[in-house]
Amino acid sequence: MAIPEPKSPPGDRIAKVLARAGIASRRGAEAMIAEGRIAVNGTVIDSPALNVTPADRITADGKPVEAPEPPRLWLYHKPTGLVTTEKDELGRPTVFAALPEDMPRVVSVGRLDLNSEGLLLLTNDGGIKRKLELPSTGWLRKYRVRLKGTPTDETFEPLRKGLTVDDVKYQPMTITFDRQQGANAWITVALREGKNREIRRAMEALGLVVNRLIRVSYGPFRLGDLKPGAVEEVRARVLADQLGLEPREAQTKPKRRLPRRPTRGKTGPKGP
Repeated sequence: MAIPEPKSPPGDRIAKVLARAGIASRRGAEAMIAEGRIAVNGTVIDSPALNVTPADRITADGKPVEAPEPPRLWLYHKPTGLVTTEKDELGRPTVFAALPEDMPRVVSVGRLDLNSEGLLLLTNDGGIKRKLELPSTGWLRKYRVRLKGTPTDETFEPLRKGLTVDDVKYQPMTITFDRQQGANAWITVALREGKNREIRRAMEALGLVVNRLIRVSYGPFRLGDLKPGAVEEVRARVLADQLGLEPREAQTKPKRRLPRRPTRGKTGPKGP
């Protein structure tokens, strides 16, 4: 007779629950546990190898940990001039400081550099962030790119085949030549990676300069007519369908939110 495998204890790992509640990342939560800052049902714990359920009372630094919100995802039209980080050592304006006042604590899915604009996904859930960023999931990102110069369709063949720049290998890109507009050319680029400044560096390898870059989609999520600085939540059922999550209760049509304040552009690194 086969011996039944032991069942996993009910609930979720404590670090996952703390991350979902916005206390810290999973790694940060594990560090807090090691420092003796987390208690469950009045007992300080010293190991993250613990499952908890909603019935358990959790405190962090002596303060009760509220039940985490259900997973949520927002579309944000990032303007130029914002860095995708909580704080910037150079004092430049950030995406998170520009968000509407009523937004909950969120993290970004990937990044767009200071001079790039367009669709940036924001979520309150670390699991969604990891799922959307994992190279193995291969979410297709599409960009509208304006280049200085007069390239032809054949100019982009090396990028369609994949190339290596400064020992960094870039996977093949799908590139469509759209039109020439005076001294600039417009193209559409689709890729499944998200390496740092990938499109800009790949174009530089061809002797081309990107002077505008707009992300128009990330997987099934599209920028559409969302205005710069505006935020729109993805419907719960759409999120559940696209990411294989348990659907939340039906909600009303998500509202578009205006940014907290107007922003102006500067120059800087990071992003495709």
